[in-house]
Amino acid sequence: MQAPAPLSPASPLSLRAQALNALCITDPGHKVAATHALFDAWQAGQTVLDPGEPLTPGPGATLPGRPAQPVLLPPVDVPQRSPFTPAGLAMLLHAVTHIEFNAINLALDAVWRFPGMPAAFYTDWLRVAHEEAVHFSLLHTHLQSLGHHYGEFPAHGSLWEMCVRTQDDVTARMALVPRTLEARGLDATPPMQARLRKVGTPAALRAVDILDVILRDEIGHVAVGNRWYGWLCAQQGIEPLSHYRRLAREHSAPRLKPPFNDAARLAAGFSRPELDALLGP
Repeated sequence: MQAPAPLSPASPLSLRAQALNALCITDPGHKVAATHALFDAWQAGQTVLDPGEPLTPGPGATLPGRPAQPVLLPPVDVPQRSPFTPAGLAMLLHAVTHIEFNAINLALDAVWRFPGMPAAFYTDWLRVAHEEAVHFSLLHTHLQSLGHHYGEFPAHGSLWEMCVRTQDDVTARMALVPRTLEARGLDATPPMQARLRKVGTPAALRAVDILDVILRDEIGHVAVGNRWYGWLCAQQGIEPLSHYRRLAREHSAPRLKPPFNDAARLAAGFSRPELDALLGP
């Protein structure tokens, strides 16, 4: 796909339509640029938001837009190596970079896909997409400084697979993507940082610093998912915890395993009963 044209301030842009356009972009750098440009246009008052606007991907568009590389494999088939070797550290960084690329797509998809939501729903997820694009760029720049690039190693598509499973149910999307799959990052990041500190090289310690930024922002992103899941449950008269269990069963969500980052999860809006339920049978 060609590089996206600069967003013109001459006439207001449809926020949701432009999010769909950005989602369809295959080149990661162009997708990042388009996401930032749309966020800037919204902040400058150069977008319009119509929650009822009918939207469909254009002819030949593939969701999500992604490059031909990396090759996607089942999670169990993705090779893993110790970060105590330069190649293993690069593979770990690549895996996290891939997660952040997917996170851009997940947030953009939420902006365009679900009609009829309050305006703040769309702008919340646009801000998340913008921040995920920052994370991707931080990680990819660091990966490139080590002589590698995004797409060089195999990866998996589990995050987007859940996006597809929940494409017809915004409540399920909020329950199972931000507050389930993405919330796993709140748990996984501190142990990853501890391991990288043991590696102790400048490259590993730079990765620790980048993960500090990501963890801080991801608490806010999971909080967005929690807030809108709670709002949707309230609108439908649904009890959130029991409904979450039903959605997790229906959509085959992965069973979450300890240790859990209780402090980060509480900061992201999980209740104590929800955290206790993670440890239940």
